[in-house]
Amino acid sequence: MIRLFKHYIPNAVVLLALCDIALLFLAGELGWQLRASQIGMTPGLLSDRSFSMIAFVAMVWIAMVSVGLYGSDALRSLRFACSRLLVAISLGIIAVSVLDYLVPGSGLWRSTLLYAMAFAVMCLIGNRLVVGKFLGTSTFRRRVMVLGAGMHAMRLKKLSEKDGSGFSIVSFVGMNEGEQIVKEAIARSAVHDLGKFAENLGVSEVVLALEERRNSLPLKDLLRMKTTGVHINDFSSFVERETGRVDLDSVNPSWLIFSDGFSSGRMFSSAAKRMFDILASGLLLLLTLPIIVLFAILVKLDNKGPAFFRQPRVGLFGQTFDVIKLRSMRTDAEKDGVKWAEENDPRITRLGRFIRKVRIDELPQTWSVLKGEMSFVGPRPEVPKFVTDLEEQLPYYAERHMVKPGITGWAQINYPYGASIEDARHKLEYDLYYAKNYTPFLDLLILLQTLRVVLWPEGAR
Repeated sequence: MIRLFKHYIPNAVVLLALCDIALLFLAGELGWQLRASQIGMTPGLLSDRSFSMIAFVAMVWIAMVSVGLYGSDALRSLRFACSRLLVAISLGIIAVSVLDYLVPGSGLWRSTLLYAMAFAVMCLIGNRLVVGKFLGTSTFRRRVMVLGAGMHAMRLKKLSEKDGSGFSIVSFVGMNEGEQIVKEAIARSAVHDLGKFAENLGVSEVVLALEERRNSLPLKDLLRMKTTGVHINDFSSFVERETGRVDLDSVNPSWLIFSDGFSSGRMFSSAAKRMFDILASGLLLLLTLPIIVLFAILVKLDNKGPAFFRQPRVGLFGQTFDVIKLRSMRTDAEKDGVKWAEENDPRITRLGRFIRKVRIDELPQTWSVLKGEMSFVGPRPEVPKFVTDLEEQLPYYAERHMVKPGITGWAQINYPYGASIEDARHKLEYDLYYAKNYTPFLDLLILLQTLRVVLWPEGAR
């Protein structure tokens, strides 16, 4: 995997993305050449139309990232990829057309864009037919040896068998430290030289999946493998890298303290994040004010009561603030106390169901972002009662409040809407990953991926 700004990206995804970018340039050039030949115009030098080419490629590729074309679903299903691809190219062309309107004389001809769009569809689908066949092969999967044969090892086995997995386990070695759950594991006593054994198997990484490390670590063998270029990883770090979440079942305070992350050098990043929040929230409030006013009127007409809903939420460092949303529930929704929204919740109004699905009810929260109580990206703020209960039942829940809460977040784009303790636990794993590995790059990725959640709101309630 390639680590980019503390976030890991599978090699197969990087290769696919680079091929897509090259093919988008090709599609743009073919579209220009075809249009030029139709009107009898000399195509000219490629450098003369560099702005239009780069704009076309950038807009379409960003749209592809936004709709999830590099996610696991798109990588394993051609039908899924093709449907999202058509949406992405359409959104990209719309964005380029808007740019052409804003920048007159940019050379982004509508007829050329139409041809480029057609060529892009053919090229990108062809790319997934050709390259996609090789993405799941051993060529792009790291060869991993697992030391351990217990529950941790079994979890790694199941993870490796999932579609889109970036690694394959070539051997399990039981370290004689408990019950052997993985039956195909080789006993440690049967391996004379662990380093030579790993070399013969072509292992690129060793994962310590030991239930109990005491007197079980083969330190000399691990040191020898490390010096020959084999990557040595512990179970928690490996799962974090492969899944994009902090595994609460295996982490302990010492791992959180000594592992890479929670960097103190975030002054510049935090300042840049705050500047972005101020500029983006101000602009978004200005652009969406007519929509907010319109739906505020519709909310009052649909159901008697206030148009806006205020509720205390827990923010940065555990401080409370009032979150503001367009009201989507009946005014007596919390007469029996606050509780999670359920599927087909009867408290939600007719209009409320719609504005929740398309996230219009979230727009007034940009005021909280402008005031500095929230950010665009961060863990979702919860009500104080839920926080008190969850801190008692879930380890490290308070650590999610070490970063400013957000309108969207890593948990929101990776896990559907949750309405139980177990759901809160899964979302906490993603929130901790964000708090641990925050960078502006991860914020940008989350903002782009939020479009996918808005367009396909599988988990909205």
